[in-house]
Amino acid sequence: MINKFTHSNFHAICDELTIVDSDLAAIIKTHGYPPLWSRLNTFETLVHIILEQQVSLASALSALNKLRGRVQELTPARVLLLTDEEFRACYCSRQKTAYIKYLAEALLSGQINLQHFEDLHDDEIRAQLVTLKGIGNWTVDVYLMFVLQRADIFPIGDLAAVNALKRVKSLPNSTTREELLEIARQWQPYRTVATMMLWHYYLSAPKKANTLF
Repeated sequence: MINKFTHSNFHAICDELTIVDSDLAAIIKTHGYPPLWSRLNTFETLVHIILEQQVSLASALSALNKLRGRVQELTPARVLLLTDEEFRACYCSRQKTAYIKYLAEALLSGQINLQHFEDLHDDEIRAQLVTLKGIGNWTVDVYLMFVLQRADIFPIGDLAAVNALKRVKSLPNSTTREELLEIARQWQPYRTVATMMLWHYYLSAPKKANTLF
């Protein structure tokens, strides 16, 4: 059975997590419930996630809006008509331009089918997506969490989530990846929702603590 969260059970899952983790309970008490962040299962969404790799959310959105303005509707076929110069004018690096083109070609050729992912398990989806140039585990994590609402993902490569976890639990900067993953295991099978609580804290806490945005 595929483990998902929905608008109807999101707050109940948050409440369940507050019982097993007092630090998450403190986030809810101070900042309220997190938003249920979600995105459509489209080529445009995956392009957006690629653009968000290692840059600010604002920079990524600016590039996405430039691409939208250039092609009107962001589809694989239309994107492949753009020249490298046009991609540069849309604030896309040479590397990300290659990633977006590769993704477009994979969709047009039928190498991957986003609609089919709705019925596949997380590991099957990850195995298919990471074969594409420019798509690694962080991109897959965000896709599974935001688009497919898979409930048990902890994105260890996400700096905002990791930094929020360290601050909430007063952990030293030297805390290892394995130690962070072990902490996250207590939130199973709802690590995605716990992560959304961490992001909510990260965005709601005093800005001096938020170095990414």
